Amino acid sequence: MKVHAFDGLPRIGRAVITMGVFDGVHLGHRHLIEATRHAAEATRAASVAIVFTPHPDEVIRPGTIVARLLPPEVVLERLASAGADHALPVRFDDDVRGLTPEAFLDGLAPALDLQAVVMTPDSAFGRGRSGTMARVSEIGAGRGFHAVPVTPASVDGEVVSSSRIRGALASGAIGDAAGLLGAAPLLRGTVIHGDARGRELGFPTANLAFDYHPALPALGIYLGRATVTTRGVGPGHPALVSVGVRPTFHDRGSVLVEVYLLDWDGDLYDATLDVELVHRLRAERRFDSTDALVVQMRQDEAEARRLIGLDGG
Repeated sequence: MKVHAFDGLPRIGRAVITMGVFDGVHLGHRHLIEATRHAAEATRAASVAIVFTPHPDEVIRPGTIVARLLPPEVVLERLASAGADHALPVRFDDDVRGLTPEAFLDGLAPALDLQAVVMTPDSAFGRGRSGTMARVSEIGAGRGFHAVPVTPASVDGEVVSSSRIRGALASGAIGDAAGLLGAAPLLRGTVIHGDARGRELGFPTANLAFDYHPALPALGIYLGRATVTTRGVGPGHPALVSVGVRPTFHDRGSVLVEVYLLDWDGDLYDATLDVELVHRLRAERRFDSTDALVVQMRQDEAEARRLIGLDGG
């Protein structure tokens, strides 16, 4: 994924923009993109989503790591499918952070001939977050573009936000997270070599490594749908997903994500594996013996097969 410097944006021409991190491209983001698309059509311009990367919080508060709901490249794909003509990853750094709203908007030229800026009333950008809706309206009045307000999308009386979805995942509420995302939560990782513990137990798993910091769900066992395009798996191959520290074998350990593909055997090493989380089967727990763990794993598989109709019933 190419990340553009602020002064190196591709030339697009007439544009209506909206800005943000767009992590998850959830229902709130899609609502914003739809408004941007409508405003662009009305002005015969391109709809443009400026996607800040890294997350501004990581620049403003060094050492902070914001867990991502989607890998960055998937964010761009979903913004396009939501209706953005262009999704531009823009490097967020101290220089961009320090720009006044006027300087930021002026700096979009000549790449973008700005026709409108689409914002929610509570959003802001620029030095000291001074680029409010009111300020953008004032700037636009003198520069020939409009500020378009959009009421934030809400579900059950509460605004849809990435932090709300992270909270749902952290509590294991996969259905709630999916409802707010408008899609199943997705993890994308590279299959790496593990300690072969799963194969020894009769459940060979694909161990995932991530090149982004994923927002993981609560520790536990999940029903998932896996896709490994380069190895002919899926799309949506049924799988069991373990997110945990394997307490039966370790007193302390880092959180691992392991994927067991039902009714499939083959080499997945070094391949990119996507897995959608569908349902939480149970919490992670420690077992007194390996045999007891295996019994539970068989029960997990049986329950997964029942849920997806592969139990022969």
